[in-house]
Amino acid sequence: MNQLTKQTATKHDKRATKPSLLGLSAKADKQDTENALQKVRDADVFNTDCPAHQVIARVGNKWTLLVLYALSRGTMRYTELQQQIGKISSKMLTQVLRNLEKDGLVSRKVYPVVPPMVEYALTPLGASLAAQLAMLCVWAEENYETLSKTWRL
Repeated sequence: MNQLTKQTATKHDKRATKPSLLGLSAKADKQDTENALQKVRDADVFNTDCPAHQVIARVGNKWTLLVLYALSRGTMRYTELQQQIGKISSKMLTQVLRNLEKDGLVSRKVYPVVPPMVEYALTPLGASLAAQLAMLCVWAEENYETLSKTWRL
């Protein structure tokens, strides 16, 4: 067995035996999922006054999610974010960062140097949101093949 075959076999073995997303048994994960779905059914998410509706409206767009995902990797400067995300205009990135900062999800640190240096990082609240959004990324990775069959790409 060559090195590449060993790596591939190891990679597939890890997938086959990977623990559940929350580190719990599949039964516990199923119960957690059912509990979460029941909470969604019980909430009035279609009512604009519902907290869930308001949060989804604030963070549920493409660019906001991508900025949160990027910052979940660690503190970044503006240009690093722009390069990481790609295809986001300066205007849009600035707007998203300002909104996330205003919402308390991102912190902005300005260093008194010339030229100015600014770093962005997730606040503890932002990190807690990013952890929840990571589940969406995992789901997307696991279901992309099935979904993409119906898309016209």
